[in-house]
Amino acid sequence: MTHTQRHWYPLTGIRSVRKGSTAPATRKARRAGPIDPLTGPKLALAGRVVTMDDGFTVKPDAVLFIDHGAIVAVQDRAQPVPSGFDNVAVIETGGTLFPGLIELHNHLSYNVLPLWSPVPKLFQHRGQWPDHSDYRKLISGPMSVVGKYRDADGQPSLLAPLVRYVECKCLLGGVTTSQGIMLSSNAGVQRFYRGIVRNVEQTDDSDLFEAQGRIADVDARDARSFLARLEKEDSCFLLHLSEGVTKSGQADSVARRHFLALQVAPNQWAINDRFAAIHAAGLLPEDFDVLARHGGAMVWSPLSNLLLYGATARVDVAKQAGVRIGLGSDWSPSGSKNLLGELKVAWLYSQHVLHGGFSARELVAMATRDAAAILKWHKALGTLEPGKRADVVVIDGQTGDPYQALIQAKETAIQLVLINGIARYGIPELMRHLGATGQALHVGGEQRRLFLEQATADPDVANVSLRAARKVLRKAFHDLPKLARELETPRLKNIRRTAVDAPQPVIWSLALDEIQATGVDQRPRLPLNGPRDFTGSKRPLLRAAAAPLSTILEPITLDPLTVADDPGFLTAIANQPNVPDPIRTGLAELY
Repeated sequence: MTHTQRHWYPLTGIRSVRKGSTAPATRKARRAGPIDPLTGPKLALAGRVVTMDDGFTVKPDAVLFIDHGAIVAVQDRAQPVPSGFDNVAVIETGGTLFPGLIELHNHLSYNVLPLWSPVPKLFQHRGQWPDHSDYRKLISGPMSVVGKYRDADGQPSLLAPLVRYVECKCLLGGVTTSQGIMLSSNAGVQRFYRGIVRNVEQTDDSDLFEAQGRIADVDARDARSFLARLEKEDSCFLLHLSEGVTKSGQADSVARRHFLALQVAPNQWAINDRFAAIHAAGLLPEDFDVLARHGGAMVWSPLSNLLLYGATARVDVAKQAGVRIGLGSDWSPSGSKNLLGELKVAWLYSQHVLHGGFSARELVAMATRDAAAILKWHKALGTLEPGKRADVVVIDGQTGDPYQALIQAKETAIQLVLINGIARYGIPELMRHLGATGQALHVGGEQRRLFLEQATADPDVANVSLRAARKVLRKAFHDLPKLARELETPRLKNIRRTAVDAPQPVIWSLALDEIQATGVDQRPRLPLNGPRDFTGSKRPLLRAAAAPLSTILEPITLDPLTVADDPGFLTAIANQPNVPDPIRTGLAELY
């Protein structure tokens, strides 16, 4: 039995647990109670309500009643109000209410970076693009600087602004749940940032099973160990798989080998109903049959796949096989700015490439009820029903097909976003009625408000406004070569010790899986034809002989929060050579 050390870290105000050397401490940071406690006032929101329940009920004129962060009732306006709501004023949203959007795949830390434009070539699999010279200059290099930079006092001055910025980017796209940001300390402890947007990998809530997006290296390199790990967990594993393309008749592509390595023995696979394959772009039809037969799910990121590989997963075949599908925008260097944008790409791909393979309702389900089911959160989230958590997104308008309305909604159409019944983002009038005025901002020239106060907030991030975060990050991106030089020049002040055995202060940095080894894998590297034939990509570590970052980095532009405020985004998409014409030319019409 290993000993346990407990530390209190001033950066986060949370208790972090580090166990002995037999198991890496990747995500177990605990506080008394959930990150998003069920608190908040009684609310009554009126509008067209799209419940996303089993019957896909749409109530044209209804009221959503909320108390202590949970939905009490969803009923037609003409019905008597529930007990206890007699004196609660009904707030007219003037719009259509949906469950909050649940994103199952995003490397949030990287969402400060602009789109890789244009992607320089057509890649075949994930092992190729990290080796392109542009990658270090535009993606891994800038993130290495941002993730490790310390100010004159040795503090991570860019970390809190980054967290604030990328979380607000989610909110402005109607996202109420996404994947977390991993942090690493000089004390050897790793944890997830825990903020306003729900993090699938850490909830501290018994009703919301904590998904896992990383697996210990020892299990990631052995199929039987991997299967044993899957079988003993209640939570969902969201793991990258088969990132690349497999052409018809090309049964042994590099991307597909990652999937074939999951076979432990005849009729035995390291797949079960807790396994969700992110991307799965290299799978052939027979592979989806295997995935479905063993209860596995998948996460579709069409724009990122198309930008890098010119193709995406065979989602029509996955649907026919009965595989449950969720959505994720991946990251801003090769994906959509938010899940609302990814829904638009999925819609265009379905309509023009799959010739109507998915209805608008099926796509919205991928971002709500189906995503919740993949996470095993279906009893608490994913629909607007009594007893569920009040995660809600409201778009303007109450006419036409509601599912198409959401997919075709501009970012400026988002009127309100609630998480656990707390108004977090919306138009000033609704935010004022809900007692959450918060910080002012403009989206596409229209006024909006952000309410970012949270009792359980990281104290460093809590003190950073969106305006301040944007200002700091813009300057940092402009000064990238200078910051890189500072990192390359050791500071005597920061290494001098007052005593030989004096403890070092705990300092956090970003744990960037795409760049450095963190002791856990996002991609199982399982052997296929022998113990040394690992199928996964090589570690994305920077080569020791590589040129110093200060000599290759140039100033870059902080990625705008929305497409509405990024005049170059749609032009950049239109000029991407790997993206099919219907998406290159059609995406602008949905914005």
